[in-house]
Amino acid sequence: MTPQLQQAIKLLALSNLEIEGFIAEEVERNPLLEASAPEDNDAPDREPVAEVRDERVAADELVSGTGSGDEPTLDVDYATESHQQDSVADGGSGMDGALSMTGASAGGAGGEDGPDLDAFADTSLSLADHLLAQAGPAIPREDAFIAAHLIDQIDEAGYLTVSLLDIANRLGVPLVRAEAVLATIQTFDPTGVGARDLSECLALQAKEADRYDPCMARLIDNLDLLARGELTRLKRMCDVDDEDMADMIRELRGYDPKPGCRYGGEPAQSVTPDLFVARTKAGWAIEINATTLPRVLVNRSYYTELSGGQQDKASKAWLSDCLASANWLVKALDQRQRTIIKVATEIVKQQEAFFLKGVAHLRPLTLRQVADAIEMHESTVSRVTSNKYVSCARGLYELKYFFTSAIQSADGGEAVSAQAVKLAIRALIDTEGAKILSDDTLVDLLNAKGFDIARRTVAKYREALGIGSSVQRRRAKALEGVR
Repeated sequence: MTPQLQQAIKLLALSNLEIEGFIAEEVERNPLLEASAPEDNDAPDREPVAEVRDERVAADELVSGTGSGDEPTLDVDYATESHQQDSVADGGSGMDGALSMTGASAGGAGGEDGPDLDAFADTSLSLADHLLAQAGPAIPREDAFIAAHLIDQIDEAGYLTVSLLDIANRLGVPLVRAEAVLATIQTFDPTGVGARDLSECLALQAKEADRYDPCMARLIDNLDLLARGELTRLKRMCDVDDEDMADMIRELRGYDPKPGCRYGGEPAQSVTPDLFVARTKAGWAIEINATTLPRVLVNRSYYTELSGGQQDKASKAWLSDCLASANWLVKALDQRQRTIIKVATEIVKQQEAFFLKGVAHLRPLTLRQVADAIEMHESTVSRVTSNKYVSCARGLYELKYFFTSAIQSADGGEAVSAQAVKLAIRALIDTEGAKILSDDTLVDLLNAKGFDIARRTVAKYREALGIGSSVQRRRAKALEGVR
């Protein structure tokens, strides 16, 4: 593959934000390239994306293989090459059925009405900074380096993750000195920070609340029994009655098992959609989010000015290479946008029921099905759907989300997606009430709904949803009964 073909393949796998960074690097490297905002139309001497044509093969011809040159087509399988993480391009922007697109380079009309995702970003002080600020006045100067090292070993949940003996040996200080510094840190806000396990974390909070009596200490020392729901044994060990035990458990439930999580580590990163999908009178409108894509322009006037002067052979060759590279990049970006639209259009067509009715109507779909429908290679579709997010009325989804395995229908009807089965499992468990449903019972209920599914698959999907087994849920119900 030529370097330019490799570049075109790489571009297709990048998200819009990654493309923006790539373009910035290319503009800095190539003096004939310029990037302007989508609304900047005052560029009479520059060629917009959709209008660039030169002596090279046009982008559509390059994809279809109808060009007059010897350039290879882009939509081929490069499985034997070292560019598996990249992608290839395909041309065409046709519409199919009720699906329509408003243009590959059109503005993201839905962006202004979407949620302000930046509002969810956590800009609060990190836990380490919060602890260091408290250590300043509380820790003696000669022990400051010990405190800084201990705080550095406290994870995001607020726990000390390294053996205190190892830290003391590493710093070359007596263990008793390290223990004294840690004891001071454990008095910092949030209460429970610096604990080495859950029992110590809860004990620190119980002491702060003045509830750490011998009975509570025994309960905290035997959390494994509490997790198993062995309340009779715990009452005997703690020497309390039902009312006192219920009160102690309520107290424990009020404590924070991960006190450090209330402080931000790394700020939460918002996801910017690459595509917008909206229902219109004519069908489905699918747009590239152009607000994250600057227009790439070729400055022909500057090229004419530079080429008109006296130059040596090396300078002329360099300038010609800059022009060729600029033209190729503009075409590759244009081709990338139209290829993403083409793949997204087919996905929306295949999953129209999801966009209209929700997750329960998500159909089984594979990369090969989409590739065959739009006459592209499967590896191309895989790269197109990597790191791309689509915004629709139902939320923000990664394009990969729409590819899901099939579960056969028990009555021989149409297969359903794994996501739909997971949704059914969650709905059954959410409404199980006092009668806990075993995995075998879930299989029978799902079969009655038309899902032909094995018990091991139910267990796998249940665990993927973060739902405990029937035994775990029964214990949780028992503990709720003592509130």
